[in-house]
Amino acid sequence: MLRVLLGLILFAFTATAWSATTEGLRLSTSNDGSRLVIDLSDEVSYKTFTLDKPHRLVIDLRQTVWSKKVVLPEFSGPLIKNIRHAQRDKTLRLVLDLTKTVKYDTHKLAPDNAYPHRLVVDLHDPNQPIVKKPVIATPTVKVNPEKRPVEVVVATKPQPSVVIKPKSKPKRDIVIAIDAGHGGKDSGAIGRNGTKEKDIVLAIAKRLANLVDEEKGMRAYLVRSNDTFISLRQRINRAHRQKADMFISIHADSFRNKQAKGASVYVLSQRGASSEAAQLLADKENAADLVGGISLEDKDDLLASVLLDLSQTASLEASIEVASTVLAGLKRVGHVHKKQVESASFVVLKSPDIPSVLVETAFISNADEERKLNSISHQNKLARAMMSGIRHYFQRNPLPGTNMPQQHIVSSGDTLSTIALRYQVTLNQLKNKNALTSTTLKIGEVLLIP
Repeated sequence: MLRVLLGLILFAFTATAWSATTEGLRLSTSNDGSRLVIDLSDEVSYKTFTLDKPHRLVIDLRQTVWSKKVVLPEFSGPLIKNIRHAQRDKTLRLVLDLTKTVKYDTHKLAPDNAYPHRLVVDLHDPNQPIVKKPVIATPTVKVNPEKRPVEVVVATKPQPSVVIKPKSKPKRDIVIAIDAGHGGKDSGAIGRNGTKEKDIVLAIAKRLANLVDEEKGMRAYLVRSNDTFISLRQRINRAHRQKADMFISIHADSFRNKQAKGASVYVLSQRGASSEAAQLLADKENAADLVGGISLEDKDDLLASVLLDLSQTASLEASIEVASTVLAGLKRVGHVHKKQVESASFVVLKSPDIPSVLVETAFISNADEERKLNSISHQNKLARAMMSGIRHYFQRNPLPGTNMPQQHIVSSGDTLSTIALRYQVTLNQLKNKNALTSTTLKIGEVLLIP
């Protein structure tokens, strides 16, 4: 999920409560163009405008929040390449990445039977005439005994519109970049019995990589696979070259108080994000392609700033969710140093478009924890705890176009029919896939999506 969220924030709204939530997105393509339908829990007011270089259509939905349960459809048609979203105050911004300049029209639809409130967006290529639907003409000749001119009556039968399904793109694996801290000349912290942080975290990283590779639809990338020194910026760049979907950096903490113990999980602080944004904007040429493959070099300062801000905001929100799930897994392994996710300005967390977390597995300065860190059994427990967090995150936030099996975790209010509607499958398909004999569901139950 989540790659770069593009758009230009032109206004903000100060209302105090949400009025609508996204419930689904549906895309259809025909010879006349493309239609995007946004399902909403309530009626909304909205604003649209276009941007170029690259071509985009921006839809601002006021008093609306994005639901994480929404699954994005495949955007591989002739006009729409992708869709991105970002939350700014009480406004949800949807950005449609377009293949070219388009003409568009929007209108709202009231609830109708099984359908909720909807915003319909119709797009058309201005360089192509709207193709009228073909007709079949059946001439009927009347008998004319007086040899007057023959009157021909033509009966026309409209043909149903043809929906052209976009070609499906080959699916890919989710890439998890695993960064073992320190290495080479940088040994990191050293325990009382001489254990080096660089050796321990590399062993844990390799164990985590094995678990990731065993997970269907995932692939691990080890930022360093041996005792090599790699600069902090190079670590970020290596993850970018691999098009990583998540970055997890593994360390072992140290403190002058030898009694300090427990694991910690960090995400980037707001101050760290601000300083990184300032650096990237000051050196846009060298920061090219760091925002989800979009170069900042040819953007004016305002647009570059907004693109970066949207990307950082979405990345940080995802990082916090990942960190929370990883921390929950570590709590089951043993003592944690802090019960909540912490924030800091670690350089390796500063990628503006990859959800990034840093895990301090234990205090190597604590003799008991140093002993545990050298235990293969404990290393496996730590790796499994991190894997559990990674898996849980992508189950709740499936990435379109990836090989990871799509799953749904049942929450309060879910019914089998609403889940089927959300993922655009039939009730029978959903029941057959999960061998269900009834429609009764339990909160927390995991359903496979056909």
